[in-house]
Amino acid sequence: MPSAAPEGPDAAVDGLRRLAAEFLGTFLLVFAGPGAVVVNGVSGGGVGSLGIGLSFGLAVMAAIYAVGHLSGAHINPAVTVAFALTRHFPWALVPGYVVAQLAGACAASATHLVLFGDVADLGATVPSGSPWQALGLEVVLTLFLMFVVSAVATDVRAVGQAAAIAIGGYVALAATFAGPVAGASMNPARSFGPALLSGTWTAHWAYWAGPVAGAALGALLYRSVRAAEPPKAG
Repeated sequence: MPSAAPEGPDAAVDGLRRLAAEFLGTFLLVFAGPGAVVVNGVSGGGVGSLGIGLSFGLAVMAAIYAVGHLSGAHINPAVTVAFALTRHFPWALVPGYVVAQLAGACAASATHLVLFGDVADLGATVPSGSPWQALGLEVVLTLFLMFVVSAVATDVRAVGQAAAIAIGGYVALAATFAGPVAGASMNPARSFGPALLSGTWTAHWAYWAGPVAGAALGALLYRSVRAAEPPKAG
């Protein structure tokens, strides 16, 4: 999932393919996740909070299966930065990945705008309480998201195909129980696309600062405990 830098004569082409994969993976996430919020608004509550949470989780799961072997399926600027911080990803590729992720999110929100109009602020993340409460939630939620990501994507002891299920499951859990309070973004790109296309910037800074700080803390926390050996039987 971290994904290394392309090498060899086709490095430029490989790099573009990786960026295209990140664009498409993030498009899928935002089209299905915030899209569920939009469809819930259009249908008068037909999706429901549980359906919205599951949509986010299943979209992440599908994106990991679809593009994980191509780009690492970061689909989240906070995850990309955290991987680079813990030396699982080259810093030189971070700007390109982040731009591709933001572009994919914006394209998905633009599609929502064309299809449905500016319904439910296109699924923008807005705190129901104070911005500081939203910030705190984003830090904690993203910390555990990145802890799970690190466990299944960077540790050879983890079960091989567990990444998509574990990460998607956690996203569904977080979006279901915390989404109604502050959006449970955990992803600056997920928040940026709907905010830009709907013009909804309420406490938007919290959805950058919280996920980036939380992901960095989660990656560092997992690195600090990953050397632990499991207890031996007997």
